[in-house]
Amino acid sequence: MSFVVGVGGSGSGSGGGDGGGSSQHHDGGSETDRKKKRYHRHTAQQIQRLESSFKECPHPDEKQRNQLSTELGLAPRQIKFWFQNRRTQLKAQHERADNTALKAENDKIRCENIAIREALKHAICPNCGGPPVSEDPYFDEQKLRIENVHLREELERMSTIASKYMGRPISQLSTLHPMHISPLDLSMTSLTGCGQGPSLDFDLLPGSSMSSAVPNNLQSQPNLAISDMDKPLMTDIALTAMEELLRLIHTNEPLWTRTDESRDILNLGSYENVFPRSSNRGKNHNLRVEASRSSGIVFMNAMALVDMFMDCAKWAELFPSIIAASKTLSVISPGMGGTHERALHLLYEEMEVLSPLVETREFCELRYCQQIEQGSWIVVNVSYHLPQFVSHSQSYRYPSGCLIQDMPNGYSKVTWVEHIETEEKEPIHELYRDIIHRGIAFGAERFVTTLQRMCERFASLSVPASSSRDLGGVIPSLEGKRSMMRLAQRMTSNYCLSVSRSNNTRATVVSELNEVGIRVTAHKSPEPNGTVLCAATTFWLPNSPQNVFNFLKDERTRPQWDVLSHGNAVQEVAHISNGSHPGNCISVLRASNASHSNNMLILQETSTDSSGALVVYSPVDLSALNIAMTGEDTSYIPLLSSGFTISPDGNSNILTTEQGGGASTSSGRSSSSSSSGSLITVGFQIMVSNLPSAKLNMESVETVNNLIGTTVHQIKTALSGPTASTTA
Repeated sequence: MSFVVGVGGSGSGSGGGDGGGSSQHHDGGSETDRKKKRYHRHTAQQIQRLESSFKECPHPDEKQRNQLSTELGLAPRQIKFWFQNRRTQLKAQHERADNTALKAENDKIRCENIAIREALKHAICPNCGGPPVSEDPYFDEQKLRIENVHLREELERMSTIASKYMGRPISQLSTLHPMHISPLDLSMTSLTGCGQGPSLDFDLLPGSSMSSAVPNNLQSQPNLAISDMDKPLMTDIALTAMEELLRLIHTNEPLWTRTDESRDILNLGSYENVFPRSSNRGKNHNLRVEASRSSGIVFMNAMALVDMFMDCAKWAELFPSIIAASKTLSVISPGMGGTHERALHLLYEEMEVLSPLVETREFCELRYCQQIEQGSWIVVNVSYHLPQFVSHSQSYRYPSGCLIQDMPNGYSKVTWVEHIETEEKEPIHELYRDIIHRGIAFGAERFVTTLQRMCERFASLSVPASSSRDLGGVIPSLEGKRSMMRLAQRMTSNYCLSVSRSNNTRATVVSELNEVGIRVTAHKSPEPNGTVLCAATTFWLPNSPQNVFNFLKDERTRPQWDVLSHGNAVQEVAHISNGSHPGNCISVLRASNASHSNNMLILQETSTDSSGALVVYSPVDLSALNIAMTGEDTSYIPLLSSGFTISPDGNSNILTTEQGGGASTSSGRSSSSSSSGSLITVGFQIMVSNLPSAKLNMESVETVNNLIGTTVHQIKTALSGPTASTTA
């Protein structure tokens, strides 16, 4: 490119005629001679040097101009006017580009307005089916103007979100597309029973099974429509989150610190240096960060794990004690080549701790999957701001998820990262303060250990029943075993949802935590058909989780705590192992001396890992169990799930023997003991009526409260005795 620079004349010209070796014009010269001598063409080397100087400093001072004049052999005035012309030219280019972008945006808005006008002409009233009442064109135009303002605000919002997630500002988006956001209301404030008194009429209770762990305002919604403008932004957010997660997985110090308990905790100072963010969330002093990393070997190949992780229903089945609800709001990208390669989903998810003392955490998040190399996949979760989503928990998920690597013989290595920021609006209950603040309750280790145990359970589905205790050999087939395991899984999921504080149980809160910490809810259940009361409480014991688990699992010690057994001995008549640990099994129990024992049995599933244990049971009619054992459908079999959740209390002073000193109250630990102990959540479900028009009898609430209170007392009494540590 070469520039022709004026030497004399007007101020808009460039250069002076007295420098750079150019010829000067004289008064006595002809007009033709003056025109020939008016311009001077710079050489390519001069233009290249001027361009490089312009990039460094578009507004040089006098000293810089003199230096360029000497270097290039041009007059200072020529240098000055060249820079003026170059700035004017650049400004004109920017203005033309801005005008083009604004014109395109204006055309898009005009087309949208025309489309809206045409749609209004053919609109149909949803109530009467006729045409709507015509309105004044002035008001139609005003509505369109308001809509245009909203579109521009949405454009600014998307730019702000992109800047926040990708760490770089985005001034504007090149095109504007119409928004097609569904009128999805994710506000949890509309849930029945939240902060309200109980409805005493059974027919006013929500009519849903607790196994349907989906919020009220999501159940009837179709796939959430996402605009074409949002999808590229979501993809950018997911890819940026994946890059961050890979670095967190593959980097050790200084990003991660190893604790005395061999747990990896994120070093927040190093993290902020490596991943600086433009967000101002950190200025809120009520915000607290929990970030942990864990890894383990699981008995399932990488592709099978990826398939389950990208299916919300299977994801919830894998983690029934952690995931209270999971729903796909929209599939942004279904994947490539019939696999989940580059699949991107928008999800709603709720995480729980199995206790009525701990609030659940809700997230609207993106889940992205990509194959890193052959046999290696990454699944990343990251929170996404959806205007319709309102969370009670005020929790935010930074890039989290796992790297799955295939290993020989059908195993996989899973490395998990959980990175959550939460705002504590209310103090955490003292029983759970330690394990929540230390990132144990919602941490990566809990996901990995639960995944290991559940993968063993799924693997056992394909192993034929071979126990000699299979109820006289009446489980004749592999399908019969699978049917029994599916029934037990539904029972466990039902129990987990009933004892947590999930917003998605669709249950009415009859009684919040009373003076002894019992929470009572009620819901209508299709199986069994009627109204069910659920009561739960959490208490502390100075005994190790393993000893408490052994005591509650053993049918020989069951009469010591089971109020409903009336002191009768209990016998295990069927046994299905579903894991390498002997405590991971499904049992059928029968009260040997009870008059009704021939018709009513107890289905029980027990499971344990390093993060805690479950003992869940339900009375089941013998005829229903016989049907399940033959492999038929078990979805109609009624279940009233009760049981116990056992978890470590988070005290680092792990002792190998049990400590005495008396049991604690349900509200806290015994002040006389500083050793590690157990947090036990006990939950009961009882059928109070099968009549839809019945009124809630508060005596039923008192009955279930007494049932829990008596059970807790008997467990404390039994485990404080000299034989407590010998149960096995």
